[in-house]
Amino acid sequence: FNELVGKVPGKLGSLSKLRILAMHRNNLSGEIPSSFGNLSSLEALSASANQFVGQIPETLSQLKRMLYLLLGVNKLSGEIPFSIYNLSSLNYICVPVNQLQGSLPSDLGFTLPNLEVLNLCRNQFTGPIPASISNASNLMRLVIAKNGFSGKVPSLKILHKLEWVGISRNHLGNGKKDDLEFVNSLVNASRLELLQISDNNFGGMLPEAVGNLSTRLRILIVGNNQLFGNIPSGLRNLVNLEFLHLGGNQFTGRIPGSIVDLYKLQRLALEGNKFWGEIPSSIGNLTLLITLNFEENMLEGSIPSSLGKCQNLISLNLSNNNLSGTIPTEVIGLSSLSIYLDLSQNQLNGPLPSNFGILKNLGAIDISENKLSGQIPSSIGSCTRLEQLVMNGNFFQGNIPSSLSSLRGIENLDLSRNNLSGRIPKYLENFPFLQNLNLSFNHFEGEVPIKGVFSNSSAISIDGNDNLCGGISELHLSTCSIKESKQSRSRSLKLIIPVVTGI
Repeated sequence: FNELVGKVPGKLGSLSKLRILAMHRNNLSGEIPSSFGNLSSLEALSASANQFVGQIPETLSQLKRMLYLLLGVNKLSGEIPFSIYNLSSLNYICVPVNQLQGSLPSDLGFTLPNLEVLNLCRNQFTGPIPASISNASNLMRLVIAKNGFSGKVPSLKILHKLEWVGISRNHLGNGKKDDLEFVNSLVNASRLELLQISDNNFGGMLPEAVGNLSTRLRILIVGNNQLFGNIPSGLRNLVNLEFLHLGGNQFTGRIPGSIVDLYKLQRLALEGNKFWGEIPSSIGNLTLLITLNFEENMLEGSIPSSLGKCQNLISLNLSNNNLSGTIPTEVIGLSSLSIYLDLSQNQLNGPLPSNFGILKNLGAIDISENKLSGQIPSSIGSCTRLEQLVMNGNFFQGNIPSSLSSLRGIENLDLSRNNLSGRIPKYLENFPFLQNLNLSFNHFEGEVPIKGVFSNSSAISIDGNDNLCGGISELHLSTCSIKESKQSRSRSLKLIIPVVTGI
């Protein structure tokens, strides 16, 4: 790859014996020259990842030997000239990430019998997927995600060579029970590795035939539709599945044991459904899991300690359920957690495990809106990469630990609606990234600092602490007594003296 800039000279169109023109991944601009239609020997045009604008020249339809048309990641607009769809020699049409529009011709499957890859994703195409596409029997990849396609997905029964079907983020389906009939037609696609149909209008139940899809299937994403019912037990047959996303639907029942049989799973998302019952204790058998999201269901019981065996987890979200009991030390012992740990809006109780310091790489902790109690463990101060620490709506008590002074990257700290007491730590003034500090409705007392985040009344909340004084004028607190001010200065000196004597 080079760093070529500027417009492509039209004189290139005189190279009548040129077979391959590869100029992808540069910074070329302007329109694609219409003179390229004179490259009568051209088999491959690769101009992806540039800054080309304007329409795809209709003259390209003169290139009767063309096999590969690769124009993705540009700023092309308008419609693909219908005459290009008549280039029966074409194997690849790849024009993703442009501003192309229009609909696909109804006879596409007949005029492009040799088509292997159709990639139109992230454009503005509309209309139905032509039923004739089932006649393009060599098709391996159908990728049309992030467009405006609508209507019913036609049968793909004859497309035995399909490897990828990516039709997410369109307007496909009508919210009816037969919307996923096309899934039944995919059982003969023995090479299928990816089926991505999320963010559409598909209704009905997930067909039992999903268990008969190719065992090569690695990615199954059906989230954010209108699907309901139980998860087919045959799902356990997809033994090579790595990514399963069923979130944002209306699935019901218990989380089936068939899911925890999928030992190669790395990403499992069931959020935003109506699953009930306990999280299977065998969930820990999914030791390759990287992300796990069971948010917003009706799950109950305790958090399985077996999750501690998932030593590759970087994010865990069990929020907004009815989980109870204590937080297992095995879960807090997952040193791999680096994105977030969200256990909020449950019925969890008891003290926090003392081994929080293991989570040195974690970016966000949310344990709000539970029934947790006891003191804030000083070991949280070892989580030095934390940006979000949200603990509001519990029964924590005692002082804010001095060890939290190590969390200098924190942006959001919410300790509101607990039973915390003592003085507001002055070290919070020195947190350079702190944008939101909520200490409201506790039992804090004494002088409120005035520097750093405390200098912005809209960035802090200290309501519901009756014994505070000082602070900036916008807080409308009473003036601290001389005694309070002296105590504050005395504490500052006590912090300084050991440092001085140790030099």
